[in-house]
Amino acid sequence: MQITIVAVGKVREPFVKDGLNTYRSRLAPCHSLTFIDLPDERVPAKISPKQKTTIMEAEWNRFLESGLRAAVTIALDPGGVLLSSEELASKMNQYELEGRGSVAFLIGGPLGLPAVVRQQADLVLSLSRMTFPHQLVRLILIEQLYRATCINRNIPYHK
Repeated sequence: MQITIVAVGKVREPFVKDGLNTYRSRLAPCHSLTFIDLPDERVPAKISPKQKTTIMEAEWNRFLESGLRAAVTIALDPGGVLLSSEELASKMNQYELEGRGSVAFLIGGPLGLPAVVRQQADLVLSLSRMTFPHQLVRLILIEQLYRATCINRNIPYHK
């Protein structure tokens, strides 16, 4: 399965980069993994709702311009559905069995995702009700994808 993680902003912390590389190599035998980092917009200290919408849309217009097409799009949002690791594994397995060979996970910037992205996604997923730094969201997500792969392939990592 082709998995793409599209995120606004860049990973700057070396420990996060190391973690991402570790899980990318662990996933490599089972899945092709691609990261797409979209440039983030400067967010002023005081921001109006209209400015917020404009900034989020500008960030995600870059995604649309990239031409990426995935069979399944999963938007990460705190208001999304909470899944256990086993439930995520089941979803990923279902997508594979249905022949939907590409999944794109969409991670917004500090302001989140525009409403249109959440509305058009196949699934809106929350990793937690807690707030995480955007760099760590990538790491948490890729670890959960590895855990889901282990669950689906009966590899003992997930215990």
